[in-house]
Amino acid sequence: MVRKTPFGFFAINEDLPYHVSRGYDRTCHSPAMSVPQTQSPAPEPTKKFDPSRYTLPYVKFMTENPTIFHAVDAFASKLEAAGFEYLSERKEWDLKPGGKYYVRRNSSSFIAFSVGRDYKPGNGFGIVAGHIDALCAKLKPVSKVPTKAGYLQLGVAPYAGAMSSTWWDRDLGIGGRVLVKHNGKVEERLVKLDWPIARIPTLAPHFGAAAAGPFNPETQATPVIGLDNSDLPGQSEAPQIEIEAGTFAATQPPRLVKTICGALGISDYSSLVNWELELFDTQPAAVGGLDHEFIFAGRIDDKLCCFAAIEALLESAETNTSSGIIKMVGCFDDEEIGSQIRQGAQSTFMSGTIERIIESLGGSGTSVYRQSMANSFLVSSDVIHAVNPNFLGAYLENHSPRLNIGVAVSADPNGHMTTDSVSTAFLQRVAEKCGSTLQVFQIRNDSRSGGTIGPMTSSRLGCRAIDCGIPQLSMHSIRATTGSLDPGLGVQLYKGFFTHFEEVDKEFA
Repeated sequence: MVRKTPFGFFAINEDLPYHVSRGYDRTCHSPAMSVPQTQSPAPEPTKKFDPSRYTLPYVKFMTENPTIFHAVDAFASKLEAAGFEYLSERKEWDLKPGGKYYVRRNSSSFIAFSVGRDYKPGNGFGIVAGHIDALCAKLKPVSKVPTKAGYLQLGVAPYAGAMSSTWWDRDLGIGGRVLVKHNGKVEERLVKLDWPIARIPTLAPHFGAAAAGPFNPETQATPVIGLDNSDLPGQSEAPQIEIEAGTFAATQPPRLVKTICGALGISDYSSLVNWELELFDTQPAAVGGLDHEFIFAGRIDDKLCCFAAIEALLESAETNTSSGIIKMVGCFDDEEIGSQIRQGAQSTFMSGTIERIIESLGGSGTSVYRQSMANSFLVSSDVIHAVNPNFLGAYLENHSPRLNIGVAVSADPNGHMTTDSVSTAFLQRVAEKCGSTLQVFQIRNDSRSGGTIGPMTSSRLGCRAIDCGIPQLSMHSIRATTGSLDPGLGVQLYKGFFTHFEEVDKEFA
């Protein structure tokens, strides 16, 4: 089908060739679709991998799941539809070879895994892990602020460096997790107000020095969400919204409370227990470029690598390849702020989950755990800086990843990345076997390297590890760019990692 958006028509059927047009629909055929298929498809081993199959699903996922809670919920739904069983950390686990499972923590992190039919305690884990949080602006605990000059405003705080200049004059929606008391129990519900509600207005350059900055992030980056001119003579009073004093709702903007409760079908505002809401760019993700070679979207870092990893796990879990290992994907919260919270990669979430898996499958004691980790391999996957043609001098020669080519290995001699020669050689063999192309990135000596979950996770687990990721432009901007084939190229490599793990591992002493 084709859906009308403010930016034109957009094909969202996964069976259609993708395109974006300006206000009208155009026929756009790929070579594979222009000729009717008259022969049986080739056998799976010789079938060429088509990364374009993942372009529209990724665009659709990014548009529909703007907050971390929506993204985790969407992944959980997809896992369950594929036969993965939910495990509660608060209950005993009864796992079996051949089973598929997932576990969540705080509704903002999750680990999914499939147990090989031939798995034995002490065998390895093939792990792809990344982070699912993204830069955003979060509502403060008391988000109600005084009306100024007729503007209703919202008290928010930047998460991980958001609310930079790229956030100003953008159409911002509100969404996240709401806690509601219902029948004596506190329930979690997701809410998404995905029309433009909030905006951080800039000051026109005509005002001279005042418009030049630097700007105070507390007093000069407060979003406006509505108008109330009732303080002026002759203006009518704003309608009163009755909210019980002393409740959580009384600490929030009344009109926002009314809108959130309306979206959730809640009539009793006092039943609101708390919420974790954030602002997000409402512009849909889109395919762009003259030949549709780009994806433009918010929050690419790092829902991109998580999307590719989950798709790879879902596909490889249905095969009998590398049947002696456990294939695992971990998607963590809080990476952008250091990963030190209980749902972050530096917590016990993954190590504790692995210990419980081994124990439930018949292994016991630290000896078996350490043997398993010695036989394991972690692919720490986080987006990597694609080369920017306007700033070539900021990149090292031969270390400048391009879009639509393949996943890039990220290196750093000072421990910001976990990559070494052995892990690079391991992933290179995987790439050769699955037909992927590996690129490489390292920051210049006069620049500052970012960090990933690789070093902290691999040091806690004690397994071999590498840092790599899918390239993107404009990292940490409210709106970023990746290649339209890059989600699929990520799937290709990560699926190859799960598929060929055992045969590649045998090549390394």
